[in-house]
Amino acid sequence: MKNRPNSAPGLPSSQQIIDFITASNEPVGKREIAKHFALHGNEKIALKALLKDMTDEGLVDLAPGRAFHKHGGLPRVTVLRVAAIDGSTVWAVPEHWEAAGPAPRLRVIEQGRKGALGMGDRILARTEERGGGHVAHPMKKLQAGGETVIGVLVEDMGPGGKPILWLRPADKRARYDFAVADKGDANIGDLVRAELTGRGPAIKAKVVERLGDPFAPKSLSMIAIARHEIPHVFGAETLAEAEIAAKLPLTPDGREDLRALPIVAIDPIDARDHDDAVWAEPDTDGANKGGFRAIVAIADVSYYVRPDSALDREARRRGNSVYFPDQVVPMLPETLSAGVCSLKAGQDRAALACHLVIDKQGKVTSWRFTRALVRLRANIAYEHAQAAYDAILPGTGRGTSEAGGGAGEANPTPEASRKPPVPLHHPADGPPPPVGEDLLPALQNLWACWGLLAKARAARAPLDLDLPERQVILDEAGGIAEIRVRDRLDSMRLIEDYMIAANVAAAKALEAKKSPVMYRIHEPPSREKLVSLKDYLETFEQSFALGQVITPAVFNRLIDGFSQDDRLPEIMQAILRSQTQAYYGPANAGHFGLALGSYAHFTSPIRRYADLIVHRALVDSYKLEVPGKPKGLPERTGLGEADAKGLSRIGEAISALERRAMEAERETVDRYVAAYLANKKGAIVQARITGVQPFGFFATVDGLGGDGLVPVSTLGNERFFYDEKARTLDSEHGRVSFTTGERLDLRLVDANPISGALRFELPDAPEGGYRNRAPRHDGVKDKAGKHVVGKRGRPANIKHKGRRR
Repeated sequence: MKNRPNSAPGLPSSQQIIDFITASNEPVGKREIAKHFALHGNEKIALKALLKDMTDEGLVDLAPGRAFHKHGGLPRVTVLRVAAIDGSTVWAVPEHWEAAGPAPRLRVIEQGRKGALGMGDRILARTEERGGGHVAHPMKKLQAGGETVIGVLVEDMGPGGKPILWLRPADKRARYDFAVADKGDANIGDLVRAELTGRGPAIKAKVVERLGDPFAPKSLSMIAIARHEIPHVFGAETLAEAEIAAKLPLTPDGREDLRALPIVAIDPIDARDHDDAVWAEPDTDGANKGGFRAIVAIADVSYYVRPDSALDREARRRGNSVYFPDQVVPMLPETLSAGVCSLKAGQDRAALACHLVIDKQGKVTSWRFTRALVRLRANIAYEHAQAAYDAILPGTGRGTSEAGGGAGEANPTPEASRKPPVPLHHPADGPPPPVGEDLLPALQNLWACWGLLAKARAARAPLDLDLPERQVILDEAGGIAEIRVRDRLDSMRLIEDYMIAANVAAAKALEAKKSPVMYRIHEPPSREKLVSLKDYLETFEQSFALGQVITPAVFNRLIDGFSQDDRLPEIMQAILRSQTQAYYGPANAGHFGLALGSYAHFTSPIRRYADLIVHRALVDSYKLEVPGKPKGLPERTGLGEADAKGLSRIGEAISALERRAMEAERETVDRYVAAYLANKKGAIVQARITGVQPFGFFATVDGLGGDGLVPVSTLGNERFFYDEKARTLDSEHGRVSFTTGERLDLRLVDANPISGALRFELPDAPEGGYRNRAPRHDGVKDKAGKHVVGKRGRPANIKHKGRRR
């Protein structure tokens, strides 16, 4: 501690100040300290210096609200943000935490409060140590905090050659950069979190957190992680518990031993975690002859991640894994997600097995669930499984689907799938396929059984949208090697149909026990969206009757009608926009898209919390608890009463987290597309119009995706009018019209990897666009008799003080 020979006589000691701060039930700032110790005049000046020294020495921390608290500890009164809701229990974290180590989680005591707290709510609360943790007693609910912006610091030269700092937002909807008033410890090019202060043209950005370099190799996902506040670092408690869980003994006690079966996992070629594996064989039972028996083995995550554990709290807080081109933010620590939970060939693994009996029509006639012990024969990539099967039966089930082709259309027939195997390989044919020949009979059985499942799927007629999925391929250095549309192989459809069958079985098995179910719900389209779709289809001279019973088959017939039409992608996008968003919840409303009455997610518990909930419910309902009392972990692996009663709130939370992940993943792919195109400015690209608005139209580059704007100011000297029903931009004299779905060549003007935004213009547009596009027509009246005036908006002599994007 520094010597302070000039301290005022009445000044309290550092320890006295710490004791007062710790004991206070109210926020303690310099004024409260001075009042408590009756300080006046020069003593207050000395107190200010003392508090600065104590802060520098780490004895106290200064909270953003200018209140002091003991270093490394929680203030007795502080601002918290609701971070998780477990059933009826609400957990909050400090809104600002600058001490070493992870921020503490506080259980919120809500007794006597009016109105339940929701995710993200801010509260002023009194904190209290209780047992080995903390609880919070809300004092009042606060308004949402000041606006924060995630962006990158850039520099420009201002008048006189003086450098000016700007914050370039990482949101493609942002139209302006913000002048930076305080950059803190950040450098040019850093990704930062900043607070906006001031109003109107006086808005300034103050950097409050440096987040790193978003342009380092394999780092563009940092922007989405920061912008959406996705937790990506596991706390010490969670990691320690994962190490304990990973050492749990794995024995056949309480488990069905399936290690003798040739079970295989078929996954993406770059998969790091393997949730599911499959096996099938023809059923020799007389009653089901011609059918199959199948097993869908799913990683038994509930054995390792138990309710009320640190692992469970963190998994629920994350909701799901998030997959970026450059990294995965897992729901569980890698010790589990890529380690003992992952179904890896040649290693004993805990699984929850779904046994299915499938008749010759492809209908699943019965099912049962067991906890099992499995040892996979192989982990096979989709591409390798497809190549191996194609080598067995050339011309059967090959390749990717055609646009609009469904899972039932390109599938092998059951008869063809059960043909006897041809000679497997000859040295003259070149190197053998990547899949070992000993596995080919297992693949034949899987394909043959899938032929039946596909037949049942075709009869059910689920929604058949075959929309392209973009895939970003990075090289070893983290550079962009390729961006392409992901192939859609029959091996992918095969696994998809086995997973759907297991998910349906899980939902119905729980219903049979009258157990709570976390359903995956997809409701039918609303009338409002159907009316919008009808209006849009009329611009294609296609009728759509609103009075008919709306089923997925109605949309499939519509898609079939455009199967040979170049506008098919736009029709499928319009149908997709008409659909509701799927969500999780305990009140079953069916799954419209899959044409299923009961559906739950059961097959991906490593990466989705909803599946873990379903596993626990099955453990409870079918009495599948395993023996043993692990040290350092909760004993129970089932769902439990509290979570069973809180499924509604859990469903709302994880549905919101799923939407967050989807948006973050989509934005990151857009940023990689923009980075890929950044050195191609001025190039002419082939594109398709995907959306039209009064201010211009959006277009997508063929084969790459990534929406870019063509501003209306660049379209020509004529005025353009927006036809909302037809979704077109039409020139004043009818010479030019831009329509959704139209293909055209565009010049790339700008590609911004920070936001993922692209900007285009017509190839023959003059540099900077057309000027004086909407001249003033004083005294001229339109057809309605109203005076025609010039372009609306801010007068030309009034400038926005931010820098326009």
